[in-house]
Amino acid sequence: MRRRHVLLFGAMLPLAACDRPGGGSPKSGFQGIDITGADYARELTLPDIDGRPRSLAEFAGKVVVVFFGFTQCPDVCPTTLAELAAVKKQLGPAGERVQTVFVTLDPERDTAEILRSYVTAFDPGVIALRGTPEQTLAFAKSFKVFFQKVPGKEPGSYSVDHTAGAYVFDPRGRVRLFVRYGQPVAGWVADLQQLLG
Repeated sequence: MRRRHVLLFGAMLPLAACDRPGGGSPKSGFQGIDITGADYARELTLPDIDGRPRSLAEFAGKVVVVFFGFTQCPDVCPTTLAELAAVKKQLGPAGERVQTVFVTLDPERDTAEILRSYVTAFDPGVIALRGTPEQTLAFAKSFKVFFQKVPGKEPGSYSVDHTAGAYVFDPRGRVRLFVRYGQPVAGWVADLQQLLG
């Protein structure tokens, strides 16, 4: 499964890099891919698990990390959420200015109760967003996130292949980075420190 996620990300990488002149240039000083000025990933449009609409504006002054996944994900999702929790701890007091947002790509199975239990197991401060299947599809497209159901071995069972990476917004609510799955925690810390100023 992990190999499939990585391959999917490899297919999406040119899209992320093409949308910005010189996309992902190492001259930016970031470990992640610099997508500053991208014409996608502009706003949060899904409700949280309590049905409350959320927006980037409410997180003004914070770095926001948006990650798409599903609770039955065997590797990419739990690893990423655990790493983000570790990043916040390594940032010390500045970690309070980092907001993780988890977007489920599987709202049919990921109920509000399941999502609440899942994300808080990694970090009590994580916000989970959950829309209808139609809202989820539209929102994923607005971030250029690919996902699809993959039938499982048992009748009616399935997994979800999806883009393996996270989007990072600066304290002014502008999308700045796409961080590939597998970026070391030290790279995350350096990037977020730079954005936090």
